Amino acid sequence: MNGRKVLERFPAGGPRGSWPAEEFAQACRLAGQAAEVVMDLATDTFLVVVPGGSAGE
Repeated sequence: MNGRKVLERFPAGGPRGSWPAEEFAQACRLAGQAAEVVMDLATDTFLVVVPGGSAGE
């Protein structure tokens, strides 16, 4: 994930109809951050990331 910073991690196995990663990313966008949700297949988690930072942060 070059050039992105992870803000938060969410497990992929949440309750049906629950989208905590998307809700967190939306709150970040409303606060002015260019947040997006990506899937980390290796750990089965959703990551909320923003541009900037370095890999592994």
